[in-house]
Amino acid sequence: MPLLRLQIRPRRPHGRQLKRLAVALLVLLLSYPGAAIIGALIPSGGSVDAAAPTRQVLLIAGPIHYDFILPLDAETHAAFADLPGAVDLMGVVGAQNLLVGWGARDFYTTVGTYGDVTARATWRGAIGDTSVMRLDVVGAVPPSLDLRSLRMTEAQYARFLSALRASFDGAAPLENPGFTATDLFYPAVGRFNLLTTCNVWVGGMIRAAGLRFGSWTPLPLSVSLSHWLYQSAD
Repeated sequence: MPLLRLQIRPRRPHGRQLKRLAVALLVLLLSYPGAAIIGALIPSGGSVDAAAPTRQVLLIAGPIHYDFILPLDAETHAAFADLPGAVDLMGVVGAQNLLVGWGARDFYTTVGTYGDVTARATWRGAIGDTSVMRLDVVGAVPPSLDLRSLRMTEAQYARFLSALRASFDGAAPLENPGFTATDLFYPAVGRFNLLTTCNVWVGGMIRAAGLRFGSWTPLPLSVSLSHWLYQSAD
């Protein structure tokens, strides 16, 4: 007598369950910008330093995030000189400043403008991707270019450089084209996701220097707001 075989079919979600899921996703999407603003409003970090600020670091806004612009002085050279390829990069004729940024590997290495965003890069950036650091050199920053400024003491700048350098994992630069003829991408420490974005990293570096800043800054708006609240008067 043949055995009866039970066929267990997966239950399909009912219409009500799909609606609940859709509502939950919508609430999540709508709450993210609000949480990003609240995170920028809540201050964190800041250390007592009686010395007068003598250093200036600039924040330059890209299509979707901020990068740092550092003066190519002796301290900056020393901080990055051990990175493969960095000495040659910093020695480019006409280089006066060093651009430093952090981001998702797929997203950061392929996105120049919003039009360059691919579905794959967006998906990996949302659920989690390995991270990279970007280095590039630029000439003199035109005074007409209205960039956000961070004023630091010597001790704060040393801590800032140390935090930036610690974001590299020590490997050689990636073999992929950059945004310019000179920039380099390096494997970085940490993973990128919706909670730990490039702008969150920016806020973390600022606080690591000993400056007061928003406690969570996932969006460019978060960085702009935090800077206006806690650093624009310096």
